[in-house]
Amino acid sequence: MVYNKTAPDAAELARFYAQKRGIASDHIVGLTCSLAEEISRDEYDSTIANRLREIFKAKKWWTTRETEDHRDAIMTTSIRFVALIKGMPLKIRAALEPYPGDRRGVGPIADRNESSVDSELATLGYFSPQISGAVNNPYFKSFKPIDQLEDPALLLVCRLDAPTVATVKQMIVDSISAEKNGLWGRAYVDSAHAPSAGYEIGDRWLSEIPPELHKVGIPVVFHSPVPGLFPEGYPMSDCALYYGWYSQNVFGPFTRPDFHFVPGAIAVHIYSFSAGTLRDRNANWVGPLLSHGAAASVGNVYEPYLQLTTDPSILNDRLLHGFTFAESAYSATDALSWMGVMVGDPLYRPYLNWIQIDSGPLKPSNWKSYHDYAARNFSDNAAQYRSAARQAASRARNCPMIEDLGLMEAGDGHFAAATSLFGQARTCYSTRDDILRVIMEEANVWNKLNKPKRGLDLVRTALRIAGDAPAAPVLRQVEDELRGQPAPSPGSSATPTPKVRIKF
Repeated sequence: MVYNKTAPDAAELARFYAQKRGIASDHIVGLTCSLAEEISRDEYDSTIANRLREIFKAKKWWTTRETEDHRDAIMTTSIRFVALIKGMPLKIRAALEPYPGDRRGVGPIADRNESSVDSELATLGYFSPQISGAVNNPYFKSFKPIDQLEDPALLLVCRLDAPTVATVKQMIVDSISAEKNGLWGRAYVDSAHAPSAGYEIGDRWLSEIPPELHKVGIPVVFHSPVPGLFPEGYPMSDCALYYGWYSQNVFGPFTRPDFHFVPGAIAVHIYSFSAGTLRDRNANWVGPLLSHGAAASVGNVYEPYLQLTTDPSILNDRLLHGFTFAESAYSATDALSWMGVMVGDPLYRPYLNWIQIDSGPLKPSNWKSYHDYAARNFSDNAAQYRSAARQAASRARNCPMIEDLGLMEAGDGHFAAATSLFGQARTCYSTRDDILRVIMEEANVWNKLNKPKRGLDLVRTALRIAGDAPAAPVLRQVEDELRGQPAPSPGSSATPTPKVRIKF
């Protein structure tokens, strides 16, 4: 743990984390740094990098040898994870003057030398004077724990940082609690934006996440391909995972004062400068997401270019396989000495032991029951699996599971099956937000079946009952979209619309 001696509360926060994680006090390192988030390259070298190298060698965390060109090389290490405590500088501005030993290249990547402090520290053990361009990450796409990596120089650097000290402490507490009690809830994946050349890689990353979540029984709402992010009033209840893009500033449900993630949630929004500051709960993305209760996030301090950001599909996959947050984030990131920051407890493992976790009497068991069922029975034979899963969900009245099966059917174009499942989920749920979300999903499917009147009746009934709900503006937007559909022609064989009953 590395903290800034000049930052108020930083030493106490470092001790708080060490106590919660059972880390020896001699692993807490204090440095005297600038209080600014952005520092110069000279400040980084003199107050952070050089001091940490001295400390690592003095404490014998590294054993080194001298190379032929008289540079140090790491032979062995006993430190793999570094936690930067709130108050440490965040980013290093571009060095305009020539830097000793650096070779600037040509092009938008090789010619740049600004970076995050965190990503630069990940390469601390390479003792390289090269600051321009990005460094290939030797752990990228790895599927083994970091202590099995043959390269001893790499450090996995995360930061325990947020707009307030109280938020950082809550991130720590929630991470440890989720490891013990389970990270239960839905995933919301937002790949909804206007199609544009050059964005295909981001769309692919996000589209790969829902199928992996379905295999382990995590309900997922995949918002695609309609342009526009989840709107402000969208009923995003029980949000445990969020992956999305591509908006400059925090948007949608995350702007509502009453929105809160479930404890231990992971939340990521891909955008340049998404972590340009971590001190403002309303600026960019990472700070606001953490302020609304997420325990961990990743972001960028400058413009990284899409292909060099953290791949959320790999991050999600490694988390689901029990890796730490730091291992998951770094295995998902191609470039070091670049723009990325990983914000959260580096040791956090939200899904390491989830099969053994007992949800207990204080928490509804639907989340764990769905996971247990999927872990035992998931099959690539979608029809067979979903038929059996629907029977199991109906018997157990597992509302999130029923809704998720409906979303799967709708995603595959099986709209009639989806309407049946959504109708079942709508009558199963008892909370308003869940019911309204399913109504939106069901109305959308009726529209795709060319029966917008069925969807309109649902939405209008909901508005009569819940016209004051935060989701009401979204329902009215759905109503407008359905109203824009042509009505059935006279004499057509349109199916009569049954009377709709909705109970909150």
